[in-house]
Amino acid sequence: MDTIRIGTRKSKLALWQAEYVAEKLQNGGLKTELVLMETKGDMVLDVSIAKIGSKGVFTEELEEKLANGEIDIAVHSAKDMQSSLAEGFDLIAFSEREEVNDVIVSDREIDLSKEIVLGTSSTRRIATLKHFYPNVRTVEVRGNLQTRIQKMRDGLCDGLLLAFAGVHRMGYHEMIKKTLSLDEFTPAVGQGSVAIESHVSVSEEKRSKVRELINHPETEKRLLAERAFLKKLEGGCSIPVFALAHNQGENIKIDGGIVSLDGQTRIVRSLEGPDPEEIGVMLAEQLLAAGGDHILSDIKKQLKK
Repeated sequence: MDTIRIGTRKSKLALWQAEYVAEKLQNGGLKTELVLMETKGDMVLDVSIAKIGSKGVFTEELEEKLANGEIDIAVHSAKDMQSSLAEGFDLIAFSEREEVNDVIVSDREIDLSKEIVLGTSSTRRIATLKHFYPNVRTVEVRGNLQTRIQKMRDGLCDGLLLAFAGVHRMGYHEMIKKTLSLDEFTPAVGQGSVAIESHVSVSEEKRSKVRELINHPETEKRLLAERAFLKKLEGGCSIPVFALAHNQGENIKIDGGIVSLDGQTRIVRSLEGPDPEEIGVMLAEQLLAAGGDHILSDIKKQLKK
């Protein structure tokens, strides 16, 4: 089999993910080559993700190279993947998921009952803070983890609100001051897993071998439910929806919800069943019927302003 060409963003975290995938493929006897590139989300750092337009902000350039055959697979954080892929593209594997919690990183102790400033660019995290901790202010902070930490140390904020997985992978575990509860800070869809994207033009032999060596079936089942939920809600990075699925024997249990941008209204529902994608869609429908449709409509209007 030819070398597997792996497309990745250039950030340290993206490279960690790509090298993690490459190592697994090499251990399975495959040759690999990393192809590095920048995406719109990497280059435009002075504008929030919501204003850039969340669809494919970290994936579009990688998908172009997949489609024209320059790379065989693209490695993404699963939480960065839009809920609907263009025709010809699919996610062929999900790596084993690690801890899914949001965490607060800082050089000082953090007390959420005090009036502090946290840096984040996530609408989900901002809206959740407004709901549970209205005394906490937020400031927009983008760029790679190292850049964000430097901005914090330069006085922009007291701490950073981030995903545990990225902090852990970059070796900043000792800076975690708080691990936030999953009940309050239910994560973004796919958080903690690495997704492998491919195009139908890549040989079935390559695709099936990559899937065999990378895919973690239990994680895939969970993410299929979460992504079906997100797709039904037409959610992206700029919509504060959240979901977390768990394997319950033969069943999947999924908790999911939506919170208004001002944090005033938060709707959460749970559902359990045998078919991951069916249960994800059903949960989204329940959420919409419970008032989520109005929140979603308001959010989309506000984001267009």
